[in-house]
Amino acid sequence: MALVGAVKLFFCLVLWLSCILSCSQGKQNFSEFPYPFMKRASSFSSSSSSSSTSSSGGNNAYDYIIVGGGTAGCPLAATLSQNFSVLLLERGGAPFSNANVSFLGNFHIALADTSPTSASQAFVSTDGVINARARVLGGGTSINAGFYTRASSSFINKVGWDAKLVNESYPWVEKQIVHRPKLAPWQRAVRDSLLDVGVSPFNGFTYDHVYGTKIGGTIFDRFGRRHTAAELLASGNPQKLSVLVHATVQKIVFDTSGKQPKAVGVIFKDEKGEQHQALLVNRPRSEIILSSGAIGTPQMLMLSGIGPKAELQKLNISVVLDNEFVGKGMADNPMNAIFVPTKSPVQQSLIQTVGITKKGVYIEASSGFGQSSDSIHCHHGIVSAEIGQLSTIPPKQRTPEAIQAYIKGKRDLPHEAFKGGFILEKIATPFSIGELRLINTNVDDNPSVTFNYFKHPYDLERCVEGIRMAMTIVQSEHVTNYTQLGKESVEKILNVSVSANVNFIPRHPNDTTSLEQFCKDTVITIWHYHGGCHVGKVVSPEHNVLGVQRLRIVDGSTFNESPGTNPQATVMMMGRYMGVKILRDRLGRNAGI
Repeated sequence: MALVGAVKLFFCLVLWLSCILSCSQGKQNFSEFPYPFMKRASSFSSSSSSSSTSSSGGNNAYDYIIVGGGTAGCPLAATLSQNFSVLLLERGGAPFSNANVSFLGNFHIALADTSPTSASQAFVSTDGVINARARVLGGGTSINAGFYTRASSSFINKVGWDAKLVNESYPWVEKQIVHRPKLAPWQRAVRDSLLDVGVSPFNGFTYDHVYGTKIGGTIFDRFGRRHTAAELLASGNPQKLSVLVHATVQKIVFDTSGKQPKAVGVIFKDEKGEQHQALLVNRPRSEIILSSGAIGTPQMLMLSGIGPKAELQKLNISVVLDNEFVGKGMADNPMNAIFVPTKSPVQQSLIQTVGITKKGVYIEASSGFGQSSDSIHCHHGIVSAEIGQLSTIPPKQRTPEAIQAYIKGKRDLPHEAFKGGFILEKIATPFSIGELRLINTNVDDNPSVTFNYFKHPYDLERCVEGIRMAMTIVQSEHVTNYTQLGKESVEKILNVSVSANVNFIPRHPNDTTSLEQFCKDTVITIWHYHGGCHVGKVVSPEHNVLGVQRLRIVDGSTFNESPGTNPQATVMMMGRYMGVKILRDRLGRNAGI
């Protein structure tokens, strides 16, 4: 509980510092529900039905019920609705009229908002690292940094997907919501420095995941407006698609009278706290599909009675199926960052440039902008949830008192500390894994999640290598020409950062032990967690849940690794891919898709 209090305290500071940015956006005129098939959950009643269900199973019955309107759930729902009735249930609200979601300049505010109706839900892993899970239609695409890049061909081969259908599904997404970024000056400086330190060749602008340095796509357009997976719903069939927001699924309902449990419906709560039941039509190939993400999906399985028997019984959950692997194999890609001060304020940019090495060390760039008033400095990097853990306090020691001291120390930072950019270093395919466990039976509460950052020595070895590479980039001609800061100015920031208890740059770049400690003390997340429902252990290669009928999982909880340098492209593609595959498997040539 103490750590939760620390998180709230920290995020309150973030919101306070972010007030100028939020006010500067002005009033917005976007409709909450731009599509006729989208409604609040309280509109659902026993007489609710899509036009195709009344003749095939009675009122309030659907061919597909999708739990989670996120990165995979939205394209999946749009695709399946071409031929069948679909009910998409999303626990959060709509993103369209939310300025904190819609604009690049407010990226950090959406992540820092801890109100019950915010687009993101903060959670703290048992490792002590502050993290976030989406609570909004569009899922992670509504709160992330927007970078768009495909998975490698080796990833596609490893998961056994049809390469032809994959290469048809990516463009379906890209044509609707993906853009080419206008490269910011800081991104150019880091791009040129990456090439100087040998992260080559330069692959230019590309969606492909290839070794070397590249510029990727973005879901922010040239006006800084975010385009999320929720917009992919526009491709759905409005006669067969129903989308309910503020619909929090409590559990899956099973018929256990046969040889195997059979999913028949779900129970969900609306925004007023009223409960509803939605059912599948009585057909063998109708399905409930979980697309609630790496945290929400294993949590929902366990709340519904599928998981480790002993753990379920401790919480008095009726066991539908004993599966010890649910919630196991959780992983998160650890990230560390180095702040690079500049003489002048820099243009805000999220991820545009990335360096991809063969050892699985990825280097990315982010920059912010500074504003000041009589009493406040604002900087995207310093105050955001993305970089806000650059404390020398190890994660498990971040008590409310430690956070208070950390906040007080930040007030002493020099003005230069609010100008600059970040070099981000991420470890791909971490060998360190953890698990997810239920704390209670309240679906609104976060489960207990452990990632075990750097438990495996190879992850720590790669982090040290990545930090050394980042340090080399900081000292490169392209970056120093850009920052225009003399040695004295940099030393001033470094000296003050010691008293302010902030790690801007490692103190001893040639000392491996020191760098290992830097990695451990400053580890943060880049929100690419995955696992918990692995193929072969929880689901089949077709993503059907093993041991039960009419239940499937389509999201990143099935992944053993996070695809590409950012998973959102592949998770959106996965929603489209699985939708097409399900239709073709069910209808053959008659699918027409």
